[in-house]
Amino acid sequence: MDLANFLIQLLNSLQYGLLLFMLAAGLTLIFGIMGVVNLAHGSFYMLGAYLAWSLSTQFNSLALAIVVGALLSVALGLALEWLLFRHFYHRDHLDQVLLTFGLIYVFEELRSLVWGDDVHGVNVPPSLEWSIPLTDTLSYPGYRLFMSGLCLLLALGLYLLISRTRLGMKIRAGAFNRDMAESLGINIKLIHATVFALGVGLAAVAGMIAAPIASVYPNMGSQVLIMCFVVVVIGGIGSVRGALISALLVGLVDTFGKVLLPQASGMLVYLLMAAVLLWKPEGLFKQ
Repeated sequence: MDLANFLIQLLNSLQYGLLLFMLAAGLTLIFGIMGVVNLAHGSFYMLGAYLAWSLSTQFNSLALAIVVGALLSVALGLALEWLLFRHFYHRDHLDQVLLTFGLIYVFEELRSLVWGDDVHGVNVPPSLEWSIPLTDTLSYPGYRLFMSGLCLLLALGLYLLISRTRLGMKIRAGAFNRDMAESLGINIKLIHATVFALGVGLAAVAGMIAAPIASVYPNMGSQVLIMCFVVVVIGGIGSVRGALISALLVGLVDTFGKVLLPQASGMLVYLLMAAVLLWKPEGLFKQ
């Protein structure tokens, strides 16, 4: 592999890892803070992709579609938390698994009714249809750089929200000791609703920005769900920092594995997870 190809694959692994982090961050927040096993998280990614396709067609602008789609996704997260999830906080994980597994089928049927079963494509905005030349024959698309930059910006915003704001302090307090936080006057129900809506919004935005390069098709959420759980397990359940480092590792292993060891690429990520769990069963970082 020459230097140009190595640089392209390195940028691809960074972009894929950051996209995984956006998905896994919402999943680890929901599980680590609310204690809810959410198997429907991949459906929110799929929903975001379909919203990007539908809204960009209506508005003729992917940027506006992302903004409107993010707001709609947050509203959906608030509604789902209020109608369903808040009644399952104190119930067994099996009940939560059954609820969220059922939601997968509900979202798939709704997707089929609203948008049909065809495969769709989302156009890259004209302002991002440029590329950076690396050699005479190789270049790197500007839209992938935009994806990486947006994911980094959202990751920084999430870090500042959790570690530097009063809301973040309440979220951390509710995660470590819910009863004590409630006794101090913190509205835990509102915190849980906020966290769940944030997780849904992150997953949907990940689907929206990935739509132009991954297409939009049925069951696309199920393919990323397993990888999200791998990232969460490797990083440590409840750790946002662990999710970021784990997502970058998974992106690196998966991308270079497909190039260097294509026959074994499908199992390399799971071998990485097994190795990490043998070394640190609680993941790279504790909550």
